[in-house]
Amino acid sequence: MVAGISAGHNPNQNQLLATLPSDSFARIAPHLELVSMPLGQVLYESDIQLQHAYFPTTSIVSLHYVMESGASAEIASVGKEGMVGIPIILAGKTTPGMATVLTAGCGYRLKGWLLMEEFNHAGAMLRLLLRYTQAFMTQISQTAMCNRFHSIEQQLCRWLLLATDRLPDHELTMTQELIATMLGVRREGITEIAGNLQRAGLISYRRGHISVLNRSGLESRVCECYNVVRKEFHRLLPGQDDIIAFQ
Repeated sequence: MVAGISAGHNPNQNQLLATLPSDSFARIAPHLELVSMPLGQVLYESDIQLQHAYFPTTSIVSLHYVMESGASAEIASVGKEGMVGIPIILAGKTTPGMATVLTAGCGYRLKGWLLMEEFNHAGAMLRLLLRYTQAFMTQISQTAMCNRFHSIEQQLCRWLLLATDRLPDHELTMTQELIATMLGVRREGITEIAGNLQRAGLISYRRGHISVLNRSGLESRVCECYNVVRKEFHRLLPGQDDIIAFQ
């Protein structure tokens, strides 16, 4: 546990951990390690065996692929609703993608072998993580479809809504360049669209800082991908009634 960050943090801030029955949670609770997750920290790299699963509480983690050319794009993101480390429970151990902290915060870390030990009890943890995996696969699939068929404005609205859903307020510390990298588009395109959204009164942007001023306005411009993912998480994880993203 990292000194100085324990106050005000508890595992129940992660919705997966909060959903576990008391007996399942009690078995892993002594092994959950509160960790600081600074912006840009790489939680795992491509083709490196995963040693830990991470349960974010106040951070957001981006899962993305980097091409040989150096270009990259986000395939999914994980916040307080989920877990980083699905390859562990699928026995794949490695993945060609990377996981990088996109929004600084905290989370809880659990050794991979301890996660598998609880998973192999074939009880609540197994059922919960299998349902979460299906919901997560929906997010990946929908992201691919969105990036292929929808406009940059729709993609940006989806991304902003998903990001702010996972935060206690509607404030993002994020540069346009980083958003462009996550979406796999040119920075100039993000600059133009962000300017349009700001003039419409939906967001406020100053260097490295974005405030969502009008969620309903963003929702009116977003494609169906945002609600497809939201509904699937709510369907598969109905016990997560308190998750902001899926209310």
